This record gives sequence, structure tokens and C-alpha cells, in this order.
Amino acid sequence: MERRATPGVLVLAGPTASGKTDLAIALAQAFDAEIVGADSRQIYRGMPIGTAAPSAEQLAAVPHHLIGFLDPHERYSAARFSADAVACIDAIHARGKRAIVVGGTGFYVRALTGGVTLAAEYDEALRERLAAEARLHPPEFLYDWLVRRDARRAATLDPHDTYRVLRALEIALAPQRGGSEGRNLRSRGIAFAKLFLDVPLEENDRRIDRRTATMLASGLLEEAERIGPAAVAATAVGYPQALAFLSGWSTADELRSSLARATRRYARRQRSWFKREPQTEWVQPPDVERKARELLGWT
Repeated sequence: MERRATPGVLVLAGPTASGKTDLAIALAQAFDAEIVGADSRQIYRGMPIGTAAPSAEQLAAVPHHLIGFLDPHERYSAARFSADAVACIDAIHARGKRAIVVGGTGFYVRALTGGVTLAAEYDEALRERLAAEARLHPPEFLYDWLVRRDARRAATLDPHDTYRVLRALEIALAPQRGGSEGRNLRSRGIAFAKLFLDVPLEENDRRIDRRTATMLASGLLEEAERIGPAAVAATAVGYPQALAFLSGWSTADELRSSLARATRRYARRQRSWFKREPQTEWVQPPDVERKARELLGWT
């Protein structure tokens, strides 16, 4: 009789450029697992450079889910992610495999692990109202509004990331309908271990500098031009800087420095988020496999 894998989910988070993708693939091969992405920008098609999505070779090495499946102009919510991820995990477990959730989007991880109650859908009138407010007011107004409604969430966001600020406002202002029941790991009774890669700040900064150079050499500018400023996904770190350069608002040197600086700031916000994330253990990369065995009983 075929041995079925011990159930449970390993949630592997970490700052951008910390090596999550390579480590997750190695873990998946060691534990006979499949990978579920938890990155709010890697979900989009045609943006592998700016989002540092897994390469074709990496995708071929281990089955991946929720990577590159959405049009860059389509909106996506944490509630929808949680429901989609649970469906993927159910299917993975049904195949007798283990599931590893990998990504750095803190609110996606929190939604999936049941740390927040989300409505399955939000009031369309509220969404239209917020869109109108965004046309009338500068980003600082919207961010201050969010600070008054949800200061903890606001502290994790860039005040000028209007898309994410609006989504956070939508969640803060919408009446909750209990639509997330059964759509996260906790409510489903699925065991999980949540680990955050504790890479030293200086080392992560060096990795970000190398990644910046690689992205520019690999065609980030051409990718950003193709995606265009109107896409929902164009707010991801890297695209505003690339589009500014293409519009003649910065020099090549300014592009490199602003891209690296924005990425470092994003990595620090990720670290701040996961310092406050419940049930999260910070682990050195070499210790992740041992922790998975210890916490989930994986062999």
C-alpha cells in the first residue's frame, strides 16, 4: 500500500530576496511536497522579472500553484487568496502529498492561517466610493484615513501605495459577513507551522542590490513598458521606478538606486509585519527543515 504523507502545511515566509524560492524547492523535494504561492504580485501573468517569480526551470522542478495565473489588470483579495489556497491544499493532500505555502505577503499569510476574519466579498458601492475618493484626494489623505481606522495595518504599508491602501480601507470599512468561515487553515482544522526566514539585514540588503542589477539586466524596463501604468499589478515595487525612468523622470543611476531603496524598504516592512504575526517562529535558513520535522512530524 502506498504511504500517504503526514498532513499539515508548512508556511514559509521571509523578506524579499531572502532565498525563499530556492529553499522551498529544496524542502518540497525532500518532503515530497507541492508549493502554493503566497505573493500578491507573483499571482500575475507576464511579470516574472519584476516580481522575482520562480523561473521555468524552478516551476518544472516542483509543482507550483497560484503563480502567474491572473491578468495584471484584475483585482484579487486576501479572502479570495485564502479560499483558493485552501482549495489547492485540499487537492495536494488528496494526492497524498504535503503542502508548502511560500511568500512574503503578510496579509495573505494571516488570512490563510485564520488570523483575521474576512468577508467573502465587499460592498461594491463602498469600492466605488473609495475609488472616487482616490480621484479627489492625494495618497496622504487616504493613508491618514486608514491610520485612523486601522493603525496596525497602516504601519505595514507604503503611504504612496494607493492600491494597497484602498484595499485596506475597503476591509476596514466593510461590514463583516462571516464569509471567511471554512476558508482558512484554522477553521478547517488543518495543522500548520509558520516560519519566517531570519536572514541578517545586511546580508539581505546585499542580496537586494544583486537582485536589482539582475532585474535590470534581464529586461525589467521592457516588462514594465509592456505591463503599463494602468495595470493593477503595476504598483508592485520596481514598476513605478521603471515607468518613471521610461517617462524621462529619472536617470539610469537614479533608477538603480531608487529601485534598490524601494526594495529594501519593502523588505523592512515585511520584517516588521512578521515580528507581530502570531504563531510565527523566526528561523535561520539551515534550520527550516529540522523545524518542519519537529513541528509537523514530517519525515
